[in-house]
Amino acid sequence: MICPFCKADRDRVIDSRSSEGGRVIRRRRQCLDCGKRFTTYERIEETGRLTVIKKDGSRVAFSRDNIMRGIVSACGKRPIPEDDKVAVVDEVEDVIHRTYDREVESRAIGELVAEKLRDLDEIAYVRFASEYYEFRNVGDLMRQLESLNERVRDVKDQRKLFEVR
Repeated sequence: MICPFCKADRDRVIDSRSSEGGRVIRRRRQCLDCGKRFTTYERIEETGRLTVIKKDGSRVAFSRDNIMRGIVSACGKRPIPEDDKVAVVDEVEDVIHRTYDREVESRAIGELVAEKLRDLDEIAYVRFASEYYEFRNVGDLMRQLESLNERVRDVKDQRKLFEVR
């Protein structure tokens, strides 16, 4: 690897760790010329590339970057750590690769992202849902908000049950 500090091409691996179900390898390296340490990530390239079937019927290669852009856009300036956003992308990508062999509909990806955002941040979820579900009017948005409120009430009710016991 080329050192990001001195641009030398001599380093040694200090530590290696596998993550994301073994699909990513994190390596801690030390440059042999300048002595500084840096981290690299190696992602295993999927041989049978997954294809996404879009709403209009067109097909494009799966890209985790597209998912990340949608999540970043939905989160806007919300106080959501970057690590949490990356974790959502990792979880969605993992489910997709475990569930689908060659093709996946964009609808399925959108529903997974919406589900994960609903658990992460309600405002980010509503922002994402407004684009994804293509709300045509305020009534559509209100129905989604009512559904979200019911879910919150259910969770609170369940917590109360456990507190009583």
